[in-house]
Amino acid sequence: MAKRGLLKQIVGDLLLPDSSPFAKLLDSYIESKSLIDIRRLHVRIIKSNFAPETFILNRLIDAYGKCGSLEDSRKVFDKMPQRNIFSWNSVISVLTKLGYVDDAVGIFISMPEHDQCSWNSIISGFAQQDRFDEALHYFVRMHREDFVLNEYSFGSALSACSGLKDIKLGAQIHALISKTRFFSNVYMGSALVDMYGKCGNVSCGQRAFDYMSERNRVSWNSLITCYEQNGPASAALQVFSRMMDCGIEPDEVTFASVVSACASLSAIKEGKQIHARVVKCNKLRDDLVLGNALVDMYAKCNKINEARCLFDRMPVRNIVSETSMVSGYVKVASVRTARIMFAKMMERNIVSWNALIAGYTQNGEDEEALRLFRLLKRESVCPTHYTFGNLLNACANLADLQLGRQAHTHVLKHGFHFQFGEESDIFVGNSLIDMYMKCGSVEDANQVFKTMMERDWVSWNAMIVGYAQNGYGKKALELFKNMLASGEKPDHVTMIGVLCACSHAGLVEEGRHHFSFMSRDHDLVPLKDHYTCMVDLLGRAGCLNEAKNLIETMPMKPDAVVWGSLLGACKVHRDITLGKYVAEKILEIDPSNSGPYVLLSNMYAELGRWGDVVRVRRLMRKRGVIKQPGCSWIEVQGHVSVFMVKDKKHPQRKAIYSVLNALIKQMKRAGYLPDAGDEEAFEELASAL
Repeated sequence: MAKRGLLKQIVGDLLLPDSSPFAKLLDSYIESKSLIDIRRLHVRIIKSNFAPETFILNRLIDAYGKCGSLEDSRKVFDKMPQRNIFSWNSVISVLTKLGYVDDAVGIFISMPEHDQCSWNSIISGFAQQDRFDEALHYFVRMHREDFVLNEYSFGSALSACSGLKDIKLGAQIHALISKTRFFSNVYMGSALVDMYGKCGNVSCGQRAFDYMSERNRVSWNSLITCYEQNGPASAALQVFSRMMDCGIEPDEVTFASVVSACASLSAIKEGKQIHARVVKCNKLRDDLVLGNALVDMYAKCNKINEARCLFDRMPVRNIVSETSMVSGYVKVASVRTARIMFAKMMERNIVSWNALIAGYTQNGEDEEALRLFRLLKRESVCPTHYTFGNLLNACANLADLQLGRQAHTHVLKHGFHFQFGEESDIFVGNSLIDMYMKCGSVEDANQVFKTMMERDWVSWNAMIVGYAQNGYGKKALELFKNMLASGEKPDHVTMIGVLCACSHAGLVEEGRHHFSFMSRDHDLVPLKDHYTCMVDLLGRAGCLNEAKNLIETMPMKPDAVVWGSLLGACKVHRDITLGKYVAEKILEIDPSNSGPYVLLSNMYAELGRWGDVVRVRRLMRKRGVIKQPGCSWIEVQGHVSVFMVKDKKHPQRKAIYSVLNALIKQMKRAGYLPDAGDEEAFEELASAL
């Protein structure tokens, strides 16, 4: 009604005392975003006595800008007979808010004089366009030219520091703020918490929060997000609980961060409680970001049915919702369902591709992972370091050196430097080392290690463990010394590699030393895997009783693997008494394991105790234990041939068995007699022939 009255007043009498009725109508049209009404009113202004008035023209520039019409704003500005500082600031504000920052800078440079508002608009414009370096450049200039910095200047500068993750400059701005009256400002405090959180400094973020004399929902949200993104995620839940105790009402941002923390912790109970609160709130129930966070939480907690239920009920979905479902199906090993979901996606990004490729490698379907990577390349999707990490993992699992080298070529084409940074790609270099080591190409792995611009402890571990597994024990130990000299601290994996290296190199005393002083020298308590390595080391050296005593004094319960290592050593050193004892220990743990029966049977056969051999075999049959048939494979010209014991399915079986028969005859003529461990294989081969 008030708007209609003003309009009648303007239409009825063009001799108004001032332009305030026009200004009030412009405010109402801005609120309703009515560009047509603003243009109509502009016509009335032109016909009035206020056509050249700077005040009302400034308001028109602002009104057109807020309704998205840059062209109209510029026309008004360009045709103004007189301009003041507000005219210049209005057009700069319009340009920056609509994303035309460079044009705004052009206007800024041509201004006869600047004020606080001019500077703030330029700084804010650059920050909003993610041009953080330029935002900070103008912030520094503003400070140097002695303009008073206010909460808007500081807020935009802190936002730029967050974007650059420049904690050093952020801390300097914090120091500047502490000298001003804005130090206790709730807006400033929230911006500081947010900046420290995005720069990964949780303790400074918490300190900034603690110094705040007043807090609002944004302050609490900033601290919750700080812990959710940097950890510990449990602290995010604790802060949320404190927020509720203080009577602050959470919003969709609060819930999304808390749900993400629940996902990180696999805290399904707390996640369901949050979900229940969301369902009761009409405003939040259909929020897309919150819905995506809940789907992701259920998927990461292995509650894929609940995730699917929620996903199906979402009124609007996007690529994030669908990718969460793909990742969820992958996590519960439903890769086929994940592929169906992936195929139905209307839009895919590299995160979606990476989720499915990772799913195939994690579930042992490495060939499918490679096929999917080829499809990714055909669709011109740009792979990331995560893509290559999974691709190289697939090549390593297949022990396919040729494919691994092709993948390495792709890595080089994409310009990875293997260094730290915002998007650290060191793990791609580590994956290359791991792949080459698993394919037996030690020199290639060493070359990658040498050319890495930066390394972490995983790089060193991959080399040390790789050398040890490929039989280069002394090289592994030499590299371990270099690692310590470089200042890198070893972890449990490093020590497994070291002990493994000592075992392969026959360095019993050195192995004993490293095992005994793990805790003292490196603050590492030996785990079950370290005991297994030591048993293997002692067993290879023939120190069987020492190995047995080590197992029986382990601080944790020994498993079939550690006893199995000793049983293998008993066979090599023909200690049937201890071998029988160890075999019984393994069968107590895993009665269906065929390994102890076979090794014990072979040990009896070596000693000519055929009655005991028959007894062990009968015991296997009685207990229903089945020995898995041996399997081997070979790749010839890109084709893999797989052979099972007594296999007669190969199309070239006649030629293969003919060659085998000839070899066996040659071996016998040369005087070779198989040991008992090979006797079974010869019998099976003979039966096949």
